Amino acid sequence: MSLAPLLDAAPAIPVHAFAAMAAFALGLVQFAAPKGTLPHRTIGWIWVGLMAIVAISSFWIHQIRLLGPWSPIHLLSIFTLIVLPIAVWRAHHHDVTAHRRIMIFIFAGALVVAGLFTLVPGRIMHAVVFGR
Repeated sequence: MSLAPLLDAAPAIPVHAFAAMAAFALGLVQFAAPKGTLPHRTIGWIWVGLMAIVAISSFWIHQIRLLGPWSPIHLLSIFTLIVLPIAVWRAHHHDVTAHRRIMIFIFAGALVVAGLFTLVPGRIMHAVVFGR
């Protein structure tokens, strides 16, 4: 395991990857910790910020090109940027069920599933985790 391939990549890629890794770790903390507390809200705001960084930074990553410089992952980024404020709004209006459902969906889709695709041979994270 070596961070060299990640650190040698274009600047948007390490920003994207480190924000995603931090969001993944904080997401796990959120799932395990008590809900509705000040720490939950504070970590939640940090997580939302990290997810916004993950989504926004993806627009400068063009290693998979299916439609010009874009790929289906960019649709996930657009979706994430749309539903993040909806999830926050739901929490603010005490619709805990909708808030929980949206946040779990974002975590599973934008971090877990998308993250697994970064481990495909030929991708930078594959080189980081498994070597060249």
